[in-house]
Amino acid sequence: MTTGVIVRQRCGRVRAVLTVLLAAGALAGGGVAGGSAAVSADVLRTGRTAPAASGVTYTQFSMAVPRGIARGHLLTVDLARPDVSVDLLYAGAVGARKAVSAMADAQDAVAGVNGDFFNITEDQHPGVEPTGASDGPAIASGRRLKSAVPDGQRFGPPLPPGTTAEDVIAVGPDRRVRLDRLSLQGSVATPDGRLPLRGLNLYALPVDGIGAYTPEWGTTSRVRATCGTDADRAAPCSEDTTEVTVRGGRVEKVADTPGRGGVPEGTTVLVGREEGARQLRKLSVGERVRVTDRLVGQRPGPARFAVGGFPVLRDGAPLPGLDTVASAVRTAAGVGGDGRVLYLLALDGTKGNAGLTIDELAGLMTRIGARDALNLDGGGSSTLVLREPGSGAATVRNHPSGGAERPVPNGIGVFARGL
Repeated sequence: MTTGVIVRQRCGRVRAVLTVLLAAGALAGGGVAGGSAAVSADVLRTGRTAPAASGVTYTQFSMAVPRGIARGHLLTVDLARPDVSVDLLYAGAVGARKAVSAMADAQDAVAGVNGDFFNITEDQHPGVEPTGASDGPAIASGRRLKSAVPDGQRFGPPLPPGTTAEDVIAVGPDRRVRLDRLSLQGSVATPDGRLPLRGLNLYALPVDGIGAYTPEWGTTSRVRATCGTDADRAAPCSEDTTEVTVRGGRVEKVADTPGRGGVPEGTTVLVGREEGARQLRKLSVGERVRVTDRLVGQRPGPARFAVGGFPVLRDGAPLPGLDTVASAVRTAAGVGGDGRVLYLLALDGTKGNAGLTIDELAGLMTRIGARDALNLDGGGSSTLVLREPGSGAATVRNHPSGGAERPVPNGIGVFARGL
């Protein structure tokens, strides 16, 4: 038996239809492009398929791989419908974590999956508080929350060739979902000139850099921002640091070490390391300082939503150099229907369920209909939640590998007005 995902155009709307084909034969498009691991035509099967909300379809599936059966869960989201939208789920602060179901309920989302990889532990820096903050850029409802850490400071598996921590899945002003790359552009204007801003609400600043921390950062310690180097996350913490508190456009306080605690509205905390610290130490209490920042993408139009991960599929072809060895529980987001269809996928993590390699994941995303796809955090973080029509709460539909939801910093939420 062969299973395929067919996207049909009806009455001006993209409607996702999962169809079980009773006769043997290849899926649309045949084998997986780009040299991805060969998968026979009868390995992908669907189980329960049901409309979950206006414009949202939920499907269970299984996929045979050399190690056994990978079981998973898929949300197909029709963004051509004006009453359906996507936005960031997050825990209320960059340096905070919550379960995906709790974030979905708090933001009244009908469905969602976990998002970016994040700073979960600090075993390599004893005594330094892990922040819980994510690797890549994040934008919620058009509001910039954070930029990307240096590639060498990332948590998560190695990046495929040609990708970076700045890679995101995003939605632009045209309401189309897309892969993009968001870089930080900003400065710190002082009486002596302009200093480059190298980070926004980051758990890891570039060496010699200056980072800005806003109320969106939360209450967690900022010490981790000065640990490691651009190439080595485990390198010691810098001993040359400065923190400057700017309130109402003037320097309010200068300290030698990064602090913790919430950043009040109207206040920005600047943290510098090495050369950045030396430049900040030149500032005096009462001096005027102006901090500017923006996240700039490679695609036209500002992003209204964005979350980090790394691309595995572009223009229908898996990226070259994808890992073919390491198998794990995966979460992914895919783009189809000229940006009007979003696929959200999470695997089961219970004993007896096989995981997928990154290469196999790219092949699977191609088969379900995606032209572009992003790998999100996996393992114990992989979570897909859904709120049934008439229900007041979202429930977990996959089986997390830890036996329960892991608190995570962010996710992708699906919203349907009028539900």
